[in-house]
Amino acid sequence: MTLTRRGKIAVTAGTVVALSGVGVGALALSGNAPAPIQRAFDEVTGTTHGEAPPPVCPLTGVAAPHGKIPHRPALAIKVENAPEARPQTGLNKADIVFEEPVEGGLTRFIAIFQCGDADRVGPVRSGRTTDPDVLVQLDKPILGYAGAQKPVREAIDDAGLVDANYIDAADAYTRDAGRVAPHNLYTTTAALWKAGAKIMKTHAGPPPALFTYADELDGRAKKVGEIHLPFSMAYADVYWRWSAKDGRWLRSHGSEPHVLTDGGQVAATNVVVMQVKVGMSDLVDAAGNHSPTVDLTGKGKAYVFRNGRMIVGHWERASLRDVTSFVTKSGETIALAPGTTWVELLPTAIDVETAKKPV
Repeated sequence: MTLTRRGKIAVTAGTVVALSGVGVGALALSGNAPAPIQRAFDEVTGTTHGEAPPPVCPLTGVAAPHGKIPHRPALAIKVENAPEARPQTGLNKADIVFEEPVEGGLTRFIAIFQCGDADRVGPVRSGRTTDPDVLVQLDKPILGYAGAQKPVREAIDDAGLVDANYIDAADAYTRDAGRVAPHNLYTTTAALWKAGAKIMKTHAGPPPALFTYADELDGRAKKVGEIHLPFSMAYADVYWRWSAKDGRWLRSHGSEPHVLTDGGQVAATNVVVMQVKVGMSDLVDAAGNHSPTVDLTGKGKAYVFRNGRMIVGHWERASLRDVTSFVTKSGETIALAPGTTWVELLPTAIDVETAKKPV
């Protein structure tokens, strides 16, 4: 006798039901029955079993390389942004970059790596008290920097960061004879991860995510083609301009593109602006300029730029041990586009200027 498809399904269904008394039916419901029974059950019930989503990098939201998140902590490297330090190296390889105000109208970068690698990063310069306040939310990251005053070193230690500075981890750094000191100190991510593991005497795992990510932009957003952040008209007159062709924001100082040593322009998928309260500490640099302090707890106005659009909201952080959250005016989480992000710690005294089209 030849069974019709309807007959086959009836027999199969009967088989599944009959076996349910010994627990196979329950296994089939959970998707864990033996393969022939599972296929029969799925055919009868129309059940499908989707594959688990691939792992994503915690600091970019993009698919992890080779399907696996690297088992290593976040690595932060202080990179100089004085005119003498340009062009820099390795910034476009970082997962996240923070730009912080320092003394004398200058800014400095904290380039953070986890999934990304770079075989050269620099010029590396000294740490500031803002650094541990930013980085403590990444659990126990490694911090590479040239040096720091005693209060800064103490703050780094109190925050529990892995201190891989130029003095204590000298093997991880090199000097470029072709550049003038002190703008000639360089490192690699591989060397600093190795140095950090030696200091920790273990191989720590990845950090928590700092942002929420979504492929599609949800909710209201204003079209923006240009962002102007005038940290300093002399040294850090920052512009970000949206490139629809590249699908990224491109950075300039004034009208001059901010290029790196490989000739590429500094670029980011997202630009996040946090307006922060800035004060002055008792620490001074060699020129007698006081080092700024940045308040990164509480709340403040925030601007998220992604996909050529702007979402205005605010940032919130109850304590330094908490991860900063970004929410809309109505309290909904602002999602970034998967990719690299620059976070601009802009003093509240400076306005964020935008234009619909690049000027």
